[in-house]
Amino acid sequence: MTKNFVEELQWRGMVHDVMPGAEEHLMEEMRSAYVGIDPTADSLHIGHLVGVMMLRHFQLAGHKPYALVGGATGMIGDPSGKSAERNLLDEKTLRHNEEALKEQLGRFLDFESGEPNAAVLVNNYDWMKNFSFLEFIRDVGKHITVNYMMAKDSVKKRLSSDAKEGMSFTEFTYQLVQGYDFLYLYQNHDCTLQMGGSDQWGNITTGTELIRRIGGGKGFALTCPLITKADGTKFGKTEGGNVWLDAERTSPYKFYQYWLNTSDEDAEKYIKIFTFLSKKEIENLVAEHKEAPHMRSLQKKLAEEVTVMVHSQEDLDNAIKASNILFGKSTSEDLKQLNEKTFLDVFDGVPQATVGKEELEPGLDMIGALAAKTGFLASNGEARRELKQNSISVNKEKVKEDYLITASDLINNKFVLLQRGKKNYFVLVVE
Repeated sequence: MTKNFVEELQWRGMVHDVMPGAEEHLMEEMRSAYVGIDPTADSLHIGHLVGVMMLRHFQLAGHKPYALVGGATGMIGDPSGKSAERNLLDEKTLRHNEEALKEQLGRFLDFESGEPNAAVLVNNYDWMKNFSFLEFIRDVGKHITVNYMMAKDSVKKRLSSDAKEGMSFTEFTYQLVQGYDFLYLYQNHDCTLQMGGSDQWGNITTGTELIRRIGGGKGFALTCPLITKADGTKFGKTEGGNVWLDAERTSPYKFYQYWLNTSDEDAEKYIKIFTFLSKKEIENLVAEHKEAPHMRSLQKKLAEEVTVMVHSQEDLDNAIKASNILFGKSTSEDLKQLNEKTFLDVFDGVPQATVGKEELEPGLDMIGALAAKTGFLASNGEARRELKQNSISVNKEKVKEDYLITASDLINNKFVLLQRGKKNYFVLVVE
């Protein structure tokens, strides 16, 4: 093996716990490891990215990664870190989600090359669906004591007097089902390592215990710290919910902005976890950032790297262009290149008014556009004053009082951007 996988993760701050002997085990020859991914949606979100990055580093180190879509476990729901049960999915939805996730994972992992360490996607529903309840409790359940299961943190928390709700038997058995996955992959795919977030340690070690008791072998566990933000708010969440990898759910512009807006402290941590930049490159970036923090070079590099990795260079270029519309010099041409979703994302929260398309046929006069028809400015008098002072722009270009807004000004056949001075924007929606 040329690369030390555990060492690589350690300097990146991606190791929380690792079972003794795992590092030596991985240095001996090509090994197989897996990370479980919950298929509750047809897209990954950035909360999944750490596990995906671990699999990618694993493959880059010459090993074989398995991405396990938890079709069966997704039907039950993992109690770790949750305070309530989740909705259960039917098989058709699960299969649709599995296909969508494989496509996204293909951007990070090599599934297709035919190399010995090409990645494999498996779904635990495929081996769990034919297991009868009686077989499961006889063949798996009898090997693990209730005392062992009760000692796990994920169970203890839910059974403590602080917990609002108890824990159903279904959720209690979750660690056995996840443990069996590890045993199955060990027996059928020679998979000797399971990786996940630090809240998964209890479930993973139940798997290593089953491998020891039933398989007579040795499995290893490696977990990464749960990603947090310095200000205590939840990583990967915005007011609008999750930050998704699917461009339809979270536009590349919003995705880029999420990373761009990280704090200095978080950016220094995230650039190690969410990019493949080398130690030297990162050390240089951190030093450069410390000399001129106001330039936000760390955040810019982080946002660029992750956006290109998840989307594309073209999406990054468009996201930067869109960002410059609010904060930099840009033209009506730049505005007209934005698609509707990005336009609405850029001007999210900017006041709007709707006018009918017929108003634009003769041309909408500026006084009407600024005051009478929209209420952007308080009065016709104020509108005249601002126009005289040359502080009004239509689609980023200065206009006088005699300007008429027509259909040729429309962005995406629908919007006109009005602006007073540098910072005051108003969107005219034409329907």
